[in-house]
Amino acid sequence: MISNEFFERIESHFQNNLPFVSYRKPNQGKVSARLQKDSNLHFTEDFTEAGFVFSPFDDLKKTVLIPSVSSQIISTSYVVENGVETPNSLTLASKEAERFHINLVNKGVETISNSDIKKVVLSRQETVSLSENNPFNIFKRLLNTYKSAFVYCWFHPKVGLWLGATPETLIKIEGRRFSIMALAGTQVYNGSLDVVWQNKEKQEQQFVTDFIINNLKPAVEELKISDVETVQAGNLVHLKTMIMAQLKINTPLKQVIEALHPTPAVCGLPKQLAKQFILENENYNREFYTGFLGELNCETIIAPRSSKRNIENRAYAVKRKSTQLYVNLRCMQLKNKEAIIYVGGGVTESSNAVSEWEETVSKSVVIKSIL
Repeated sequence: MISNEFFERIESHFQNNLPFVSYRKPNQGKVSARLQKDSNLHFTEDFTEAGFVFSPFDDLKKTVLIPSVSSQIISTSYVVENGVETPNSLTLASKEAERFHINLVNKGVETISNSDIKKVVLSRQETVSLSENNPFNIFKRLLNTYKSAFVYCWFHPKVGLWLGATPETLIKIEGRRFSIMALAGTQVYNGSLDVVWQNKEKQEQQFVTDFIINNLKPAVEELKISDVETVQAGNLVHLKTMIMAQLKINTPLKQVIEALHPTPAVCGLPKQLAKQFILENENYNREFYTGFLGELNCETIIAPRSSKRNIENRAYAVKRKSTQLYVNLRCMQLKNKEAIIYVGGGVTESSNAVSEWEETVSKSVVIKSIL
């Protein structure tokens, strides 16, 4: 399908108030869409269904599903357009928001010093008035600006309209092989990946990596952990570790997701204590921010590896179930001609409240530049 026709189809679906998701995976030249044929609100019961999931931060709440069985799947090749201009006027957060967030971080640091909490991720929301009301122009700007992110536009008339460009994978599974990204620590990108990381940021990254490994051990075998590397995401850099393994036979996907979500990269450690602190102190509802989204149990075709011994098998491709879920960061919700953007950062005992505030401002610039 050609690009113009593709966007006309999803725009028409949106005008008819029907659920859809359109997305592009990192570093790919294809944009896909799943157009749900009815306006019913579906939820996954146990993550055995096939479709596209959209899950909130609070793991006790239900995960929304756009089921494959009641959706049409379309796609287009997409070349980055230069004609979609990005406005360059940025609104500044209020002094009141700054005061509240600095106080919140200080309370977090104090709680960490006097409790079993080792890390808590504290966030805030900011509302920006929209000069235009077409979500697809914003979606195109996200596609053009963040080539190495998972970029999406998701809508359900009974839930809302969300867009984002997230740098973080929660989990990728093909058959029984899977990989997970541990991403933590943030600095502003200054033209080089050769940056100096403080102990606070290294410790934050180690918390996330250790949590994933410890929580997955009962369900996996052949565990491999990469070296820590510095990666760029928009105008920011982060520390990243990749964790690869094979699921033990008959391990349900639901068990893996429940063990991981929400990770210390978006919640804290220990998980339940950090989550409780967030729900009691952040003073707003994160909804789907720091939840996860992506393809669930979708069929993928894997070409076999070629080898001289295996020439006759080269013609055969293997069909496998593939799940690719991403953490919902760098996102916004569009509502009543306004964009609600969400930003946060990890707080540990050595955190400085003013620096943490400045980190959220740097992150907000990433999304605001699109608006």
